[in-house]
Amino acid sequence: MRPHAMASTPAAADITPAVLAIGRPDFPKVLIDTLRRQAGVGHCMVFALTRAGATQCLLDAGNIPTGGDLGAAYAGQFHESDPNRDALFEGEDSAPIALPSFAPRMYGARYRKIFFNDSDIVDKCATAIWVDDTCFYVNFYRVTSQGRFGDAERARLQAIAPAIGASVARHFQQVATATPDQSLAMLFATRAPLSVLTPREQEVCRHILLGFSSEAISQALGISLHSTLTYRKRAYERLGISSQNELFSIVLGLLAAPRGLN
Repeated sequence: MRPHAMASTPAAADITPAVLAIGRPDFPKVLIDTLRRQAGVGHCMVFALTRAGATQCLLDAGNIPTGGDLGAAYAGQFHESDPNRDALFEGEDSAPIALPSFAPRMYGARYRKIFFNDSDIVDKCATAIWVDDTCFYVNFYRVTSQGRFGDAERARLQAIAPAIGASVARHFQQVATATPDQSLAMLFATRAPLSVLTPREQEVCRHILLGFSSEAISQALGISLHSTLTYRKRAYERLGISSQNELFSIVLGLLAAPRGLN
């Protein structure tokens, strides 16, 4: 395998829109749109749980009309009776947590009635990750009209869950006004192997990740097309890659890795 190259992972690369929306006000919409497109998720809710006992609903997006009420109820008291709670609090710091598959019998009668029967939820998958003393608990739901997650959709969610969880955590750590380029600049400046690139190589790669064509990059940076292509070639050689997809894979891998949130 080439040095620093990561296997091409279409499942991860396809969540790029959500990654690039980190820190932006439209992150919830981009996130749910990405989850719908990739795994047929109907609704997503994110909770922040602290070791001190506080719980907050950070995100409620999708097709459940009562999602806001459910978020408030969970944060208010029902988090204490969540059967996933032990798994959440036993998780290692900064390591993605894989939670058990949903089964109605896991939940108490009152919990099941409020959060599933009355809300028309028929299936759920979830992931979580700790950052310092806060656990970001990301839940994916399907309602009756959608039916339960299929095997392919579950496999898809399992593949993208670490990067989704890391992206959600990073988003809520940043100020809402942060731009995608600011987020990428920090990643390139602090994380190997991206940090080994020269400043100009980093600029070219960041623009590639933001969706700029080679011609647009040349115009934005005030350099010739030949220079843009040369910087791209040198950057790819330093990273041990040969394609844009592999560049996306490196970035998403860093976001999903334990140190990606430091």
